[in-house]
Amino acid sequence: MGFEELLDEVGGFGSFQLRNLALMALPRVILPLNFLLPIFLAAVPAHHCALPGTPDNFSHQEAWLETHLPREPDGRFSSCLRFAHPQTLPNTTLGKEALSPGELEGEPSTVPCSQGWEYDRSEFSSTIATEWDLVCERKGLNRVASTLFFIGVLMGAVVFGYLSDRFGRRPLLLVAYVSTLVLGLTSAASVNYVMFAITRTLTGSTLAGFTIIVLPLELEWLDVEHREVAGILSSTFWTGGVLLLALAGYLIRDWRWLLMAVTLPCVIGILSIRWVPESARWLLTQGRVEEAQRYLLHCARLNGRPVGEDSLSQEALNKVSTGEQVFPRPSYLDLFRTPQIRHISLCCMVMWFSVNFSYYGLSLDLSGLRLNVYQTQLLFGAVELPSKLVVYLLVRRGGRRLTQAGALLGTALTFCIRLLVSSETSSWSTALAVIGKGFSEAAFTTAYLFTSELYPTVLRPTGIGLASLVGRLGGSLAPLAALLDGVWLSLPKLAYGGIALLATCTTFLLPETRQAQLPETIQDVERKRRKRCRSRTEWNW
Repeated sequence: MGFEELLDEVGGFGSFQLRNLALMALPRVILPLNFLLPIFLAAVPAHHCALPGTPDNFSHQEAWLETHLPREPDGRFSSCLRFAHPQTLPNTTLGKEALSPGELEGEPSTVPCSQGWEYDRSEFSSTIATEWDLVCERKGLNRVASTLFFIGVLMGAVVFGYLSDRFGRRPLLLVAYVSTLVLGLTSAASVNYVMFAITRTLTGSTLAGFTIIVLPLELEWLDVEHREVAGILSSTFWTGGVLLLALAGYLIRDWRWLLMAVTLPCVIGILSIRWVPESARWLLTQGRVEEAQRYLLHCARLNGRPVGEDSLSQEALNKVSTGEQVFPRPSYLDLFRTPQIRHISLCCMVMWFSVNFSYYGLSLDLSGLRLNVYQTQLLFGAVELPSKLVVYLLVRRGGRRLTQAGALLGTALTFCIRLLVSSETSSWSTALAVIGKGFSEAAFTTAYLFTSELYPTVLRPTGIGLASLVGRLGGSLAPLAALLDGVWLSLPKLAYGGIALLATCTTFLLPETRQAQLPETIQDVERKRRKRCRSRTEWNW
């Protein structure tokens, strides 16, 4: 008897599983609150060189700026330069200092801002860019902060994937909650940019625990029939986090208070850990039969199944446990030891890199869109809901592989079409960005479900950890790729779309998992591969 038969006896989808999904909702909300936080945290408002003596009167102020600041080709005042000497305007008495003799002919000379900057505070009262002047020649540091955060997520995915396979899902979830709370509050109290960058990097590594632990804790208690609906339902909490971030960003305009607001929900998570069940599948793979029996009986009681200790005897559970103890101490090397697991791992690495690279490239770069940052974030969150509904219908009818490939192809096409749209038609660019966000979210939603079904129980968190690791590498490079517009304005979109197209082709190399039982051991995965090879050989003959 396998674990699927045990799950049928105690109930594969009932009150126990619904309570578990509710408990896992909080980390799913916390993730987008932090992953997309740079949209508000690192926003760069309109700014220009600080000019001592600027008059308070608005009409005089405009004339004063005209005498001290050059204009960009689009007519706006320069953000990073000022005139070396104030210019004299016709019919004005403000600029009393005349041009120097050398500037009477040709263009007036300009110099970088030497006394700091003045920022437009109408939209943001404070961001890290305004606090530490991360503009002009220091603007790269703003992108670097986001990149370091995702590098932290990358490193955390490695650590949490390995440790959750060694010590269990539940204790590592508590570690993630506590460490995220402590580091988040420390980050909000940062006194300089270096302290902020370090603490945000460490916060990213602890948040990675949620990405690695939550999905296995959900799926390993679900039967085959309800995995799709539960996976899509739980992913809507991510969308809830996206919408909640738009609301929080609108209400809280100071970056320190906003960072505290998205961190404090971890307190609720710490208090809720007592009701979170450990994975019985994982317990059996580790030979911890008594603990698994206790959780299975608790599941049966909540689901209203008349199962006694005789039905889940130690002897029966020992047989299941013996059959599943193949790699009690898995490592990342186990993902490359056997042919099929190696094939799955390599394809998933490409797929996850692309999903993260395109998703965060689109989500974190809101320039060139007609709406303001709050409206755009709200619209990006709202489009995810119908996207998830479409994914739910497609994964049940068309399968995981086709849905994943279609979502990635749609993402690639929207980036490519935006290259052909004129910059003057911002409404079309906005519409395409929203459609692309829907496709990229569909790819993200399907990737979690698809990947978790490809790996066996003994390697599931490790496999998701590796995929998440490579995915976060894509996420960390996405903000830096936006800086390629300095080389060629269309190069970032070309990079995002090209990588998505490559992953579309790679997805077709993965096996379909629709209506398939979750594999328990590495042998289960390799056995399916041999069956497919024999079937293909017989068909050729």
